Amino acid sequence: MSKIYYFFLCVLPLLVALSLPECLRAQKGIAPRDLWCVAKNNAADQALQESIDWACGPGGANCGPIQQGGPCYDSSDVQRTASWAFNDYYLKNGLTDDACYFSNTAALTSLNPSFDKCKFPSSLSVNNGSISSPAGTIQMRPDSADLSSSNRVVGTWFLPLVTSYLLVAFTWLVQ
Repeated sequence: MSKIYYFFLCVLPLLVALSLPECLRAQKGIAPRDLWCVAKNNAADQALQESIDWACGPGGANCGPIQQGGPCYDSSDVQRTASWAFNDYYLKNGLTDDACYFSNTAALTSLNPSFDKCKFPSSLSVNNGSISSPAGTIQMRPDSADLSSSNRVVGTWFLPLVTSYLLVAFTWLVQ
């Protein structure tokens, strides 16, 4: 009886792990969450303006919504303006920490910065190289959203862990 008890004690966690909901398995055990790249609240207005100028110019961010008449236009709030430009650049450039730096004036947050009619797309809205938003789909460069290496970490430890677990379970069973 004790061998069967130990067998189930070892195999039960494996069965639970394999029966996780699809949303957790797809992210290798980490539930997905929305992230936005926003301006830091302690960043100087001049530094933010310089970062906006770069993001909307050479950086290639879509800054139409923060232009006069756009849904995110607010000439009195440089942080909101910068947050839109930073987030758009972040989404188009691979969702990396480096894409949300802007001379240390930006940071990632899980708090949605959307306001009024200004809806910020999040990291979860990026799908197959494009950003889905209420305003339509924004195409990204083909090489800018390569997330293929994100699965490699799990592959390096998951299979050896499962194999070791099963080896221990069967060793106890045959003793």
